[in-house]
Amino acid sequence: MKNAKPLVLTAAALALASWVGYSFYQAYQPKPVRLQGQIESQQYSISSKVPGRIDQVLVRKGEQVEKGQLIFTLHSPEIEAKLEQAKAGEKAADALAMEAEKGARTQQVQAAKDQWLKAKAATALREKTYLRVNNLYKDGVIAEQKRDEAKTQWDAAKYTESAALQMYQMAKEGARNETKIAAAEKARMAAGAVAEVEAYAQDTSIKSWFEGEVSQVLLQSGELAPQGFPVVTVIDTQDSWAVLNVREDYLKHFAKDATFDAYVPALDKEVNFKVTHIAAMGDFATWRSTDASQGFDLRTFEVEARPTQPIYELRMGMSLAVELN
Repeated sequence: MKNAKPLVLTAAALALASWVGYSFYQAYQPKPVRLQGQIESQQYSISSKVPGRIDQVLVRKGEQVEKGQLIFTLHSPEIEAKLEQAKAGEKAADALAMEAEKGARTQQVQAAKDQWLKAKAATALREKTYLRVNNLYKDGVIAEQKRDEAKTQWDAAKYTESAALQMYQMAKEGARNETKIAAAEKARMAAGAVAEVEAYAQDTSIKSWFEGEVSQVLLQSGELAPQGFPVVTVIDTQDSWAVLNVREDYLKHFAKDATFDAYVPALDKEVNFKVTHIAAMGDFATWRSTDASQGFDLRTFEVEARPTQPIYELRMGMSLAVELN
C-alpha cells in the first residue's frame, strides 16, 4: 500500500503535465479562419415605358408570377388622345394618297375639256375675224391699226386654247408619279405614327417577362407611376448564389471553378459551392493593413459562387459561413 500511493501521485503528475503541455500546444496552433457571406438572388424590376396613373396592381408580395402574367395596368388619357389624333392623321393621309392615285374626278376632267373646247371655238372666231379685217384693210376700207388689233386678238386666243388643252390633258393624266409616291409615303408615315402610339397604349397593361416571387410592390392603385419607375420587383428564387468578401491572401482557397463547403444556418446543413466570379471591390474601405514587417496592405475581393446542386430552399439574404484551415 505504501508503494501504491507514490505511483498514483506520479501518474497524476504525469497526466497533469501532459494536459498542460497539450493545452499549450493547442493554444499555439493557428486557429481556422472563418468567413461569412450571404445569399443573393436575381432580382427584376417591372416598370412601364410610359408614365401614368396606376389603375390596378394585380399581385401581392410573396405571390408566384409566371412569364406573361398581367402585373399592373395604367390609366393614361393622354395616350388615348394621341391615338385618336394619330388615327385621324392616318385617314387624312390615306385619302390624299387615294386622290393622287385615282387622279382628277370625272367632273373635273369634263370641266377642263369644256374650257378647252370653249377656247378652241374662240380661236376659230378670232381667226375668221382677222381674215375679214385683213381683206378690208387690203381694200383700203379700215386702218392698219384695226388689222393689227385683230391679229393680236387671234394670237391671244391661240395661246388661251393651248393653255386650256394642257389643263385638259393634265386632268386626264392625273397626278405625277413623284406626287403619287410622296402621297403614299406620307400615308406610310402616318401609319407608323399610329403603330407607335398603339405600342405605347399596349404598354399600359404591363406583363411580367420573368418567373419568380414578388418581393416588393412599390406603388398602389391611384398613385402616379413615372416612366421607367419600378412598380413591382420579382425575385427569381431558382437563380441564387453566394457572395463572400475575401481578403486577397485567402484567395488561394477560392480559385475560379474551385469548390468549397459552406454552412448555411437557415438550412442547418453544409452546401457545396463552385466559384464562378472573382472581382476586386472598390478602393474605398477595402484595404486591410498587415503588420509592419510585411510593408504592404491587402485588398478585398468579392467572390461569387453557385451551388453545385440545385438547392431550392436558398433564399436571398440567408447567411453562410466558410471555415478555412
